[in-house]
This record gives sequence, C-alpha cells and structure tokens, in this order.
Amino acid sequence: MNAHHLISLQLPPMPYYICTGLTTLRPGEQHPSRRNLGLFDLLWVVRGVLYIGEDERQWEVAEGQTLLLVPDRYHYAVRPCDTETVFYWVHFAYTGEWSQETDPAAFPPSPVRQTWANPYTVRLRQYAAPADTALGERHLHKLLHLSEEIRSAAYWSEQQLFMELLRLLEEGQAENAESPSRKLAEKTESYLRQHYHADVTNQSLAAALHFHPNYIVRSMKEIYHCTPMEYLHQYRLEQAKLLLIKTEWPIARIAERVGFHYAPYFSSCFKQYAGVTPLRFRKQYSL
Repeated sequence: MNAHHLISLQLPPMPYYICTGLTTLRPGEQHPSRRNLGLFDLLWVVRGVLYIGEDERQWEVAEGQTLLLVPDRYHYAVRPCDTETVFYWVHFAYTGEWSQETDPAAFPPSPVRQTWANPYTVRLRQYAAPADTALGERHLHKLLHLSEEIRSAAYWSEQQLFMELLRLLEEGQAENAESPSRKLAEKTESYLRQHYHADVTNQSLAAALHFHPNYIVRSMKEIYHCTPMEYLHQYRLEQAKLLLIKTEWPIARIAERVGFHYAPYFSSCFKQYAGVTPLRFRKQYSL
C-alpha cells in the first residue's frame, strides 16, 4: 500500500519500553492475528517479507523496512511467508495523546513554548525504510540481549536504547516529510528564543534568516498560528514569569532583560497576558 500514514505521539508523557523479541517464520508460516493489543508493536524485518494488515490497510514489509502497528486495531496475516522471514518486534506503551494522519505534511499546529512546559511531538511513519538500518539492528540486538540481564542492571539501558531507536526512526521521517514552511517556522522559533532580549523586527529577522519577511510570517502562521512578533511577545512574557519566580530582581530589571524598554508597558502587557500584575504573580509563589 502506497499511502504514507504518520503516527504522532504528543510528549509528555514519554513512550515506555516493554520488551523486544526476534521471530523467525519458515515458508508457509505467518504472523498471528490479534485484536486490541493495547500496546504499540514495532516490526523491523531483517530477512524475507512479512505480509501483514491492520484493519483495511495491508503491507508487504521487506528486509530493512519497519511497520508500526497501533494499539486499538485488528492486526492479521495477509498471507503466509514465501521465504524464511526474520523480524524483530518491539512492544511499547504510551498513555498520552496520539494521532494518525494520512498526509505526513499534516502536522498538528505547534504551540508557543510555555515556561513550565517542554512539549514535543514524536512523528513516525507507520511504514518506513530507515536510512541507517545497521545502527537500528544493533540497537535491537542489544535490546534483545538486555532482556536476559538482571532487571535492575538492564532497565535504564533498555529505556535509553529504545529512545535512540525512536530517534533513528523519526530522523528518517523528518528528512522526507517536513515541509519547507515547517523547517523555516522552526528555524524562526529557534532564532526568536535565542534573541528574545534584543530588538528584533520582521526586517532584522528576514536579514538573519535570509528569507522574505512575508514568507516568514506565512510560515509562522501556518505552523504556530501566530506571527513572529506575536510569538516573540508571548515568549518574552513567559521568560518574565520565570525570572519573577527564580530571582529577586526588580520589575524594571526583568522588563529590560526580556526585551521591554519601558517597565509600565511591560507590566500592562504582563497583566493582560497572565491576568495579574507581575508583583501579584510573584507573590503567588512566595512564602
């Protein structure tokens, strides 16, 4: 099947590794049918071809290809294997919000990063051919052998290797699926977070990123649902929240540190944004 389905996991929480196995199917044997497993099941074929379906979709997963089966579907063998087929399988749990899109470019909008949050969305092609199969298979081999170790010694290595495996899968997806607008919007966000305390304008941003300011604005609106200056304004106020709690600095110093040159204007913007004055916000977290 040629449709590219994208699995998106919104973090936190983090995906949680359960176990890894290695299965060999002889010619004529097939993958078992299951319904509502309750776990994500990552299949990584290292030899042969696995014929498998999920509800109305069907795949031929060949050597060097992966398939991510989702928890709440019906999984079944489309037909028996023609040749000896060897594949790793990885079960992992995820209790957060996840979604499935048919268009890899149809990412959900990215939020403005809040002071007490570090949101991220892991995006994985459901059916993929990772670029670095050798590294992925080394991770899987190690995970398989860690299952034989003492639990207290193996646990952290298992979780770390699993995260490296997800990162490897996401890197391959990101290289192929990210739109030019998303790449520019994320580059713009990174620049704004690095220079939020300075005088940033649409013109200086365009000069720094080497793109027309109108294109930068359109990209930010598409991905973050706000203009660069709106993002900058919110990010400055979020950083002000952090400084109000983590320092004893006077309001005027905080205002200047986050890019406001006039303290009363900063206080007015902060109250409009947070619902309370900067001093009231600080007192909420003071003894």
